[in-house]
Parts: sequence; C-alpha cells; structure tokens
Amino acid sequence: MGVNGDAMVVRDASEGYHRQATSPVGYKQTEVGVIPEDWDVSTLSVIATVSSGATPARSSFDRYYRGGSIPWVKTLDLTNKEIAKTDELVTRAALKDTALRMYPKGTVLVAMYGGYNQIGRTGYLAFPATTNQALSAIVSQEEKIYPKYLLYVLNYRVDYWKSVASSSRKDPNITGNDVRNFLIPLPSVYEQRAIAAALSDVDALLEGLDRLIAKKRDLKQAAMQQLLTGQTRLPGFEGEWEVKRLGDHVTFLRNGTNSRAELTTEGKVKYLHYGDIHASAASFLEPIKLPALPEDKAKRLDRLRDGDLVFADASEDMDGVGKSVEIAGTNSIEVVPGLHTIAARFDKAVLADGFKAYLQFIPEFSQAIRRLAAGTKVYATTRSHIAGVEMQIPDVDEQMAIAAVFQDMDVELEVLEQRRAKTADLKKAMMQELLTGRTRLL
Repeated sequence: MGVNGDAMVVRDASEGYHRQATSPVGYKQTEVGVIPEDWDVSTLSVIATVSSGATPARSSFDRYYRGGSIPWVKTLDLTNKEIAKTDELVTRAALKDTALRMYPKGTVLVAMYGGYNQIGRTGYLAFPATTNQALSAIVSQEEKIYPKYLLYVLNYRVDYWKSVASSSRKDPNITGNDVRNFLIPLPSVYEQRAIAAALSDVDALLEGLDRLIAKKRDLKQAAMQQLLTGQTRLPGFEGEWEVKRLGDHVTFLRNGTNSRAELTTEGKVKYLHYGDIHASAASFLEPIKLPALPEDKAKRLDRLRDGDLVFADASEDMDGVGKSVEIAGTNSIEVVPGLHTIAARFDKAVLADGFKAYLQFIPEFSQAIRRLAAGTKVYATTRSHIAGVEMQIPDVDEQMAIAAVFQDMDVELEVLEQRRAKTADLKKAMMQELLTGRTRLL
C-alpha cells in the first residue's frame, strides 16, 4: 500500500512498470509515477508558455531570406540537447510580415511533425531565434521550472509522444495541446538546477568522448589516404608498387539467393546477406551473430573462410558501391555468402589477410568500381567489374604492416566507443534516479 494506503506503480530503468506492495516512506503516487512527497506535478500550460513558429514563403525569397541575420531553427537542428547554431537565417521583414516570433535564449523546443523518428525531439536554444511551424517553443516561467531541467524531463519521458500522436496523414504528429498537457514532476527550482547540473556534467563527458572519437576517426582517414596510396611509406619499405589485375588472382565463390524470410535465428550454417554488409560499421565481420540458413538450402553453397572478401553487389547510393567486409573468426563456424553478395577468395601471396578489408578505400579500386556501376535507382557491382580492376599494390609484407597500423587505430576507437557506451548507460541510470526523485542531491 502507498503512504495513504494505495498500491504503488513504479517505473523502472527499462521504462516498464511493476507494482510495489508498499510505498517508500516520504514518497507518493502521482499521475507521473512515484515521486517525493515534497515534489509537485504540473502541466506545462501552467508553468510555461507554449507556441509555434512559422515558415516564410519561399516565393518571397529575396524579401524573407536573402541577407537574413535572424536565426531560424528547424526540426533537423534538434538533437535533444543545446542548439549552438542553425544554418538558416531570415530577414527582419519576415519577422514583421509573418507569424514568426523571436524566442529568448533558454527556450526549449519540441518537434511536432516527421513521424515517430522525429516527433518529441528536443532542443535548447543557446541564442535568441525564430522557429518553423513544426516546432513547439516552450518559454518557462523560471521561478517555477528551470529550462534545462525541463529539457531532461522531456528527453526522459519520450514514450509520452508516441502515446498521444495522431495523424490523418501518412506520418503521425503531435499538437501544441499535447505539449501543453505534458505532465512534469516539480521539485524546487534549486533542486531542479542541481539535477540539471549533474546530468550536464555527464553530457560534457559524452561530448568530450564524441570529439575524441571524431578526431581518432579523422586521423585514421588521413592515415588511410596516405598509406593506401603510397604517398607515405612505413619505415623499412621502399621501391615501386606493382600493378596487378585482380582477376588474375581471385576465385569467386557460389553465393545463395535466399531472402531474409527464409532465414532463422538459430542454425549451424550462418548466412551473410548483402544488408549485413551495408549495415556493418566495421570493415571486418565475425559471422557468429549472423542469421542462419537451413542446412538443406545451403548444401550447394561455398563456405567462407577467414580472409575471404565479400562485396554487396547492389547499393541505393554511390557511397555504397564497392562496400565489402573481410571475413574473420570463422573457426568451426560454417558461413555462406548470400543474396546480392560477391564472395572473393584472393591469392594470399598477392593480397594479405587483414589488408583486403581496406581494398574498398583505395582510390584506384573504388573509382574503377564506381565508374562501372550501372543502374538508376540501384547501382550494381559485378564479378567482372572487380576482376577487371588493375591497380598498384604493395608487397604482402608492406600490406600486413599497413593493416597493423589501421588495426591498432581500430582498437583505440573500440575502447573509446565502449567507454562512451558505458557513459551513456550511466546517464540513463542517473536520469532514472534523479528525475523520479529516487536519489536526491539535496
């Protein structure tokens, strides 16, 4: 029973709910769940002003946009955190002639349109700005609610937007009234500031890690541009690279044509679909987590080995042409190449294991493949395209040395990305504790 004899419904860290037989001393049941007794609950309409912006007519471009100096924020500018800049500006004439209005620094924005992937996205204005009509602008009564605390609560209770979204069109949307009716737990403003400060510290850690990861990726990209073209040579290597025709040193393997619908989550034979190649952020792929193909359908297909290079033979954009993964970690696992893949087994005396994964980043190779890509909506790569490429290649020893440099960089990136993931989990746990009052900072 609760403090007043009522059963309690408690939100847990997984965003689910469970019943708690007795309520903690000093807590109460409310419309937003269990919160401390000294907290209140309010709708945003009581503690803030909610309105929306406008989009000046593009037909009056010269009058409303050309030479503009007033920031104009759009849905794409919202990233659930502080908005430091926008790439669009409007003129003072637009502010005078249309429904546009200026919002002060500290205004919290919520996206109302764009489907489930966009509705409920938030932003915090770090500068005065106007907004388009797809955004609700929340100007807080700061004696009642601290804007950055509001931002964190909106980001925490994202499921609310899906629960109220409706549309007569293709994509769901929310309304200004949905925003006004948003219920928010209210500790004292002093405690709100303390909560926001603690979460901001974690955000600063995340942003620092993001910058470091981006820097490491840029360094790797620069190293690839230098080492994969021979502009920079590693110590101990010299002499000209030899021109090789790839088709003279490759065997292509038989691939399956089975769709996703024919695959299972468990099974002896793993199946590499071209979608898995496009979805891979890494240049190497370990097949252990791939879906499986029933054994009777895999009998006639070739088995992949470590070092095999598997290309996606179709891409919806030019950037995906030539996308490939090098197979690693097969050990006792059976894995077959699947739908829309080209599996290539190169002579290891010509292309070393560990180096083939980077073939797609060598300009001579990628440019040759893209020149040959055919199609309008879908770009195609074929076996003959790959076989026909002639390019300069270092000897195997230099290839392995180059690959070792990249793999060391990948290890550094992986460590940083794991650290970032743990920090993001920490923030989620902190939000769960602080925004429900389970843990108090005062």
